[in-house]
Amino acid sequence: MPANLLTTLFPFLRWFPLSGDKLRSDLIAGITVALVLVPQSMAYAQLAGLPVVYGLYASFMPVIVASLWGSLPQLHTGPVAMLSLMSAAAVLPLAALGSEDFIVLSVMLALMVGVLRLLLGLLRMGILVNFLSSPVIVGFTNAAALIIGLSQLSKLLNVPFPRTDNFVLDLWNVVEQLPETHLPTLLFAVATFAIILGARRIIPKVPGVLLAVVLTTLVSWAIGFERNATVPVSAIQDQEARELAQDYAGTVRAIDTLGSTTARLNQEIRSLKAAGEPEHFAERALLEADLRVLNRELDQRKRANNERQVALHNLRFEHAVTADGQDIFYPRGDVPANLDADGRTWRISQVAGDEVKMMGGGAVVGAIPAGLPSFQLPELRMDFFWTLLPSALVMALIGFMEATSISKAIAAQTKERVDTSKELVGQGLANIVGSFFSSYTVSGSFSRSAVAAKNGAKTGMFAIFSAVGVMLVLLFLTPLLYHLPQAVLAVIVMMAVFGLINVRALVRAWEIERQEAIVGVITFVATLAMAPQLANGILLGAGLAIVLFLVRTMKPRTDILGLDAEGRLAGVSMNDVAPIGQNYIVVRFDGSLNFVNASRFEDVLLEARAKNPQARAVLVDGSSINDVDVTGEERLRDVIETFRDNGVEIYFSSLKAQVYDTLRRGRMFHLLDETHFIRTKDRALKFMDETFDSGKPLEPARIAVGPSTPVLG
Repeated sequence: MPANLLTTLFPFLRWFPLSGDKLRSDLIAGITVALVLVPQSMAYAQLAGLPVVYGLYASFMPVIVASLWGSLPQLHTGPVAMLSLMSAAAVLPLAALGSEDFIVLSVMLALMVGVLRLLLGLLRMGILVNFLSSPVIVGFTNAAALIIGLSQLSKLLNVPFPRTDNFVLDLWNVVEQLPETHLPTLLFAVATFAIILGARRIIPKVPGVLLAVVLTTLVSWAIGFERNATVPVSAIQDQEARELAQDYAGTVRAIDTLGSTTARLNQEIRSLKAAGEPEHFAERALLEADLRVLNRELDQRKRANNERQVALHNLRFEHAVTADGQDIFYPRGDVPANLDADGRTWRISQVAGDEVKMMGGGAVVGAIPAGLPSFQLPELRMDFFWTLLPSALVMALIGFMEATSISKAIAAQTKERVDTSKELVGQGLANIVGSFFSSYTVSGSFSRSAVAAKNGAKTGMFAIFSAVGVMLVLLFLTPLLYHLPQAVLAVIVMMAVFGLINVRALVRAWEIERQEAIVGVITFVATLAMAPQLANGILLGAGLAIVLFLVRTMKPRTDILGLDAEGRLAGVSMNDVAPIGQNYIVVRFDGSLNFVNASRFEDVLLEARAKNPQARAVLVDGSSINDVDVTGEERLRDVIETFRDNGVEIYFSSLKAQVYDTLRRGRMFHLLDETHFIRTKDRALKFMDETFDSGKPLEPARIAVGPSTPVLG
């Protein structure tokens, strides 16, 4: 097999032979990245609505596969903030947060994203990202960073964050709970901020994230930060609280039933649509009506339970033990005199069926399953496939855009060559293989890739070393992470994503082109308004950018030309100059002449003639016309005939060779001879002046013709 084909199929062969220096550099970079990867991956898993161990799973096999088949050696793949939030937003309407169904659908979504990326890479369709203009990307990224960061606020305060289809209202719900803030949790968050920022300044070589995790975990363990008790609902000695908890549990069961029913109805409706039989129309209409009613009921029940969740959490209890050793909880201040309370304030953390989880401290990561993820086929829920497909496509493109921008930024420093299509293949394979090992959607990470490049990573072997580090954590170190406060992971996410906010880019866009800047601002606002469905924001922005492009193409810049004080051609509308000539007009058309703007070309010439009715000729400066299509050529002939019928001749100057050749292949020369095509602007202006303003026309032989014809005279 030829060497080139081998390296195409197996790009990692380019790493070899590995010298001792390269291996040493990769080992150091891999260990350093692993120290950042472990806490980051756990934090991003929670952002995706998954148990923290799934972040570690996503940092094992996908990392190895992406490094083996990727394009840039220094790119590190794994869990990232933006796709974690988008994964949660895509799955949340279909399953309860953190449930078994939620996990299954998250893994299935990773498989879908991987297949789409792989197909895009094999078809070399990375060009699709070009439909996202820079202001759209900046607007979306800024909004997504805000949403991701602010979604962690509830963990800093240790208050509920009920999820609905309106992120802004959900966030306001959290803000209203500020008086219920758990102060020890907030202190852990503040300490984490201080440790990470302090480490950057004082000991920059030590990963501040790792230092914060170690110190806060030790303090959490030492002070007994976590204090939980799971008791039956009857242990709560308050009638209203018991009824509220029972109503909550009953509504959860009703929501699960409604969710199963709506999923079945969706599947039946899709089957009837696929059949396409006219006699099924009435049946489908009835099912769709039932589905709308059930969805409204489902939404109402979810909102009602969100209110119950907040109300339950805001209750305060004291813990006591009966004579026979049973745990009971009284409203704060109502403990009978014959019982001794433990002096702590307890809250209702969770209601599950007939049991209530009481929290007397802060939230920690808790038990993490030890061991590596096992190989298993991802469960395919085809009834949710079409629902998840739009989100999967947007996530595939957003993840690719993120990985590409990171790769190009690092390649500019390392002088490596980036093949975007190969990167798509590598990212696609990483998600596909990862889904067989319980991984959710992954992509290239800017922070970890930057750490790798800074620490001298030479080949993709560094990423494999980082994955080995995660493997060791999964096998031996998960018990040490039990007491890690949830607030610490929230701070890690917030500090990672707030660094992505870039207001200056939108300001620069405003200074350069206000219409594009407005599209960027609209994308920003729309993404915030449509959150948590981030895909809708980027789709709207991309659509507006395409519409703006089409509008510009339909209406290219045009102007009547005059001469400025230095004798240069200048537009009349933008400069204080008079038009050239009295009996002829010079017009500039800055755009290709095609089916989109052909009518615009005609309108421009008619407007120019209306401003100078005595003109007997129009000179079109064609230096900015790059091509002409069939529609443009046909409309051009119509314009020439119309003007000629009114005693006006049309001339062209400075046409590019490809445009001239297109007109020559058409029927243009049936209307105009080559004397109407003048090679340079100077000779064209001289000809127009002598022919139409002086009354002394030049002989045809003196006219410089066609772009490939020598200048005569």
